[in-house]
Amino acid sequence: MSWDDDFDADDRGERRSARSRVGWGRAIGRVALFLGAAVGVVALVVGVVVAVNLIGTARNPGGFAAPAAYGSYVALPPTTSQPDELDQGDGDDSADGGTATPDDPAGLSGSGHESLPVPAIDGDWLGMVADATGIPERALSAYTLAHVALAEEEPQCGVDWATIAAIGSIESDHGRHGDSVLGESGDVAPPIIGRALDGDGVAKIADTDGGVLDGDTTWDRAVGPMQFIPSTWAKWASDANGDDVADPHQIDDAALTTARYLCAAGSMTSPEGWRDAVYSYNHDNDYVDKVARVAQEFADLVG
Repeated sequence: MSWDDDFDADDRGERRSARSRVGWGRAIGRVALFLGAAVGVVALVVGVVVAVNLIGTARNPGGFAAPAAYGSYVALPPTTSQPDELDQGDGDDSADGGTATPDDPAGLSGSGHESLPVPAIDGDWLGMVADATGIPERALSAYTLAHVALAEEEPQCGVDWATIAAIGSIESDHGRHGDSVLGESGDVAPPIIGRALDGDGVAKIADTDGGVLDGDTTWDRAVGPMQFIPSTWAKWASDANGDDVADPHQIDDAALTTARYLCAAGSMTSPEGWRDAVYSYNHDNDYVDKVARVAQEFADLVG
């Protein structure tokens, strides 16, 4: 073998052993192999992330960072007899929703909307849905009554019982928060009263109802199974059970008022419209997402 076979010149023009050159070659090869493997792993991870994001985007066009959820649109619940034509009334209160008077600041002696005849929701359907969702049948009856009423009163709105039920679930466990019980009459006893809205971590709202609804003559408190602020109730109060009293502690009245309040925000037949309506109920996107998840769960359980 020649000398040039055993030695080669490096970049400084110096001689070095061929064996040394081979050793360095092997080392460089190992480094290249390692780098190649690392690049391959990174490429694989990137590919997985991209694929997952593509799938997620297909299912959620807004992307993972965007609010993902909105309520589903469940079918109108079946009735055994359709409600009579709604009485539109002959006054202006129905148009603006105002019900409070100096003698009745809480709007308990009636509502800005005429009372509705109570339709008979199919009993078998109620039982089946109550069993599937865990919603008490008495509460479900109130939510579905509101759905049927608004489908006739404001068909362009699109509010449904699953959305109303989700709000009822989150706000009061369908009238069963704490020691409260939802009776067959639809009344919740003892009444569900929220914390004082005194500005300490909550909104600051001075008393507007003289303590009639919430028992507090200093601050307002959210009341009833759907947790209405007294000033909001005074404007939107509805009488759903036909007793000529709009009572936020009665679940039929509270559910119908909820439906009308949501519809006042506009049509709920698009994801954006649905979210806007629920956001109007509680200005918190996390709350909107939670309502959406619960509403979708109810809808999925019913199929």
